[in-house]
Amino acid sequence: MKTRILQKVVSIGGGTGLSCLLSGLKYRVFDPPIIEAPHVRPWISRLTAVVTVMDDGGSSGRLRDELRVLPPGDIRNCIVALSADDTLLSHLFQYRFPGPGGLEGHSFGNLFLTALTGITGDFMEAIRVCSDVLAIRGRIFPATLHDVRLEALLADGTRVLGQSLISRSTSPIRTISLSPPECKPVPAVIEAIGSADIITIGPGSLFTSLLPNLLVPGVAQALRESRAMKIYISNLMSQPGETTGFSAADHVAAIYRHAGTSLFDWIILNRQPMSPAVLARYRRQGALPVVSDRAQLDSMGLAIYEGNLLARGRVVRHDPGLLTEAVYRTCQRHRPAGTSARKAASAKRRKSSMD
Repeated sequence: MKTRILQKVVSIGGGTGLSCLLSGLKYRVFDPPIIEAPHVRPWISRLTAVVTVMDDGGSSGRLRDELRVLPPGDIRNCIVALSADDTLLSHLFQYRFPGPGGLEGHSFGNLFLTALTGITGDFMEAIRVCSDVLAIRGRIFPATLHDVRLEALLADGTRVLGQSLISRSTSPIRTISLSPPECKPVPAVIEAIGSADIITIGPGSLFTSLLPNLLVPGVAQALRESRAMKIYISNLMSQPGETTGFSAADHVAAIYRHAGTSLFDWIILNRQPMSPAVLARYRRQGALPVVSDRAQLDSMGLAIYEGNLLARGRVVRHDPGLLTEAVYRTCQRHRPAGTSARKAASAKRRKSSMD
């Protein structure tokens, strides 16, 4: 099997979107070859996931409030997504205890990470040990180790504190911020971004999964300074309340307003049509497909990759394999910053010499 050019990849996000992407990318990690996949040519030398830790609902929120630990839910999902064992252990970590009772709704993985944090006294060490148990293909870091929450300013002037309440807001979100704003990034996150060849952001909830990572002081600056190819992966559907009516360009513009302009080189869009029955069901819930406004995206300086990215089934989701292939194809097409300018300057010099 011929080995492709190896790359260091950093994927930033949270929720089901990031774990979906990671579950595909793990099959492209080169060394050591723990996972066997037919007809796959690995091209990633190192895979790093940067995960939001702002959740305050469900099992994660209860553990956060009762035991004063960082919310483990998104970290757990990423560990399972990168696991070499897709069967028993991953199912065990995702198992939720039934009720009634004190364990009702808690996942085993959340409790395991919380217990390890208590034993080691270190959330990062708990992630490392848990990653070893599941033999994950990559590294996972929270964006910050500080206990911060999300605060949103809504279009009606209301301020809402907490990820779970923000995601249920009916008024459009004007801005999102961290409370308190004084927190530090995990040093390994800044190091990974600085040494990356490829950085992906998304898919995921714009205001509650993606932006929280970029609002951690130092992260957006590290992205701007990075020489890596930066890819934004567009969501498939709008989210009622959070991004109602948002096009792909609206998502990018919101990120630029909060974290600074010119963060992305490419955007990955879905071109595969959805079934009328599925669309009707989502429309009744207030969700619509994210419009791929190519002219606006082009005016923002983004190169566009479009492909068939949908997973089969009644739920609109990215297919991990198709999404991973889209990331790889995008990398194949990428020209480093300055390539066009150098070619134009060279052509101008040749013309001048001929004149």
